[in-house]
Amino acid sequence: MSEPVLLASDAERDRTVELLRRETVDGRLTLEEFAQRMGSAYEARTREQLDELTRDLPAEPATVPARRRASAKWIVAVMGGADRRGRFRLGARTNVVTVMGGANLDLRHAELEGPDVTITVLSVMGGANLIVPEGVDVDLTGFSIMGGRGYRRGRQSLPPGAPVVRVRAFSIMGGVSVVTKR
Repeated sequence: MSEPVLLASDAERDRTVELLRRETVDGRLTLEEFAQRMGSAYEARTREQLDELTRDLPAEPATVPARRRASAKWIVAVMGGADRRGRFRLGARTNVVTVMGGANLDLRHAELEGPDVTITVLSVMGGANLIVPEGVDVDLTGFSIMGGRGYRRGRQSLPPGAPVVRVRAFSIMGGVSVVTKR
C-alpha cells in the first residue's frame, strides 16, 4: 500500500521560495534557475513536488562561508565594448557606463547578491542591452536626451515575490534596452 500524497500549504511554498532565494544569494542557483523553481514552487500541489525543487541543494546551511566570486560592480565601455554573459556574480548595485561604446549584459545565468538588484546605466553616444530571464520583474526608470530606452516584457506572468531588476537608465545621444528572454 502506498503512502498518501500530502498536499502543500501556502506556508510550505513560501518556505521553499525563501530557501531558493538564500541559495541564489549564496551562488548555488542562477537568476534563471531561481525564477523557474520559484514559479514551480507556487504551482506545486504536493509536498513531494516542493521537495523535488530543493533535492539538489544542501539540507543545512553551510557553516563555513563558501568562497564567492567577486561581484561585478562596474562595467565600463569607452570607445569599445563590454560583454558579460554566462555565469558571473552581479553586485546588488552595479554601474554600467558607455561612452561612444556599448555594453551587453545577459543576466540569465548571473548569480545575484540579493533578490533585488539595481543597475544604473549611463550612456553617452553609446548603448547598453540587458537580457533578463522570464519570471523576473523589471523596473525601468530614467531619462533620455536625443536617445531612447525601452523594455520588451516576456509572455510569462510574474509569480508573487518574483526577483526584481531595477534599471536606472540615463542616456544622452544613446540608448538602453531591456529584453526578457527564455
